[in-house]
Amino acid sequence: MTTFAETPFVRARKRNELFAKLVFGAMAALLVTPLLSIVAYLVIQGAPLLSLDFLVSNPSNGMRAGGIWSALLGTIYLVTLSLLIAAPIGVLAAVYLNEYAEDNWFTRVINLAVVNLAGVPSIVHALFGLGAFVLAAGIGRSVLAASLTLSIMTLPVIIASTKEALSSVPRAFREACWNVGATRWQTIRGIVLPNSVSGILTGVILQVSRSAGETAPVMFTGAIFFRPIPEGDPFAYSIFDQCMALSMHLFSVTTQVNGAPPALPYATAVVLLGTVLAVNATAIGLRVYLRSRKKW
Repeated sequence: MTTFAETPFVRARKRNELFAKLVFGAMAALLVTPLLSIVAYLVIQGAPLLSLDFLVSNPSNGMRAGGIWSALLGTIYLVTLSLLIAAPIGVLAAVYLNEYAEDNWFTRVINLAVVNLAGVPSIVHALFGLGAFVLAAGIGRSVLAASLTLSIMTLPVIIASTKEALSSVPRAFREACWNVGATRWQTIRGIVLPNSVSGILTGVILQVSRSAGETAPVMFTGAIFFRPIPEGDPFAYSIFDQCMALSMHLFSVTTQVNGAPPALPYATAVVLLGTVLAVNATAIGLRVYLRSRKKW
């Protein structure tokens, strides 16, 4: 008889562990399988139209032919500009709330407002953008007004994810900097922010995904049903122009255009999904790289 033979208790624990692995593996498969099925269905249905010409040509024949260049470029403008507006403001707000603000009624009200803002429906943001930016500020329906509306809508996500990332940096790092005479801002700039960039990118990823897929905010503030632009020109839009957007284009060809090819809505959805996945993959790759450089 061996000295280290398994006892019934150890065998029971191993069986329980194997059972737990199987259950959680099945749950993960149940989550991933529908997603892969939806993506595969969209690609198969949209395959007849998916080509380079489809990406770089404008819609024609009343949206029944041509491609999606003007809508694709408009979406890139909207997502990029809203990111440039929301990311700095969201990160700075999170830095203030996590590093500078005291725990009092004022900061608690701000945190509560951020949480509540994240739950506001997009149509409410659209009406706010229409009243605040299009009418009150006099910007008019434009790329800028739509981007500002998307920025307001996505700010809570960036603030919340940035706060979590800042909180994950050990306090000992801050104390070590303070002990050698560094100011609070020097500590934040040189130690806290570089070690929390990977977490901040999580909020950016979510911001891009939501901005690209929203229809109501851009429909009310800057998107237009059809606008021909020079094909292949990446600077065809001004920030004060109205633009097309993939989300609104998909809605239009699905509900308002008769006689469109059956594959057109699916091909448009694949391009929208691919655009979001490409941006997300870039951000995720950068996040993985930055995490690999951490020493703790």
